[in-house]
Amino acid sequence: MNVAVGEKVPDFSLLDESEERITRDSLLGTKYILFFYPKDDSPGCTKEACSLRDEYKSITKLGYTIYGVSPDKSKKHKKFIDKYEFQFSLLADIEKQMINDFGLWGTKKFMGRDIEGVFRTTILVDENSIVSHIIKKVVTKSHGQQILDLLQESK
Repeated sequence: MNVAVGEKVPDFSLLDESEERITRDSLLGTKYILFFYPKDDSPGCTKEACSLRDEYKSITKLGYTIYGVSPDKSKKHKKFIDKYEFQFSLLADIEKQMINDFGLWGTKKFMGRDIEGVFRTTILVDENSIVSHIIKKVVTKSHGQQILDLLQESK
């Protein structure tokens, strides 16, 4: 993993579902959550994103903005957001530049086979672009609550 707690988040610049550019510098001064996931509309990714949708108000009340990151295109992100009524943006990392810079692409086990893909990981970033938490063992169906529990513990 190329990202560690206490370090500055790697520089990034991606388009969201509306083709708006989101960068590390544009987020300076805000606390945000980056959840990296493999693919829009797949079963595990849908459960994870829906869990974040369901806990969205509680998470944003704590001052955080949520962004999903996957290799899908902006148009696919837009359909995914519309289908499940997500209140957060999804960033299109088609070239896997950000995913690689964060060290979240590689060989992993899926259904007993080795495949290349995104390591499902969530990174919490403070207002100074410093990584405050990393969740490597994401519980897809209750990920929103998993984040809330972490934020409550670290108060």
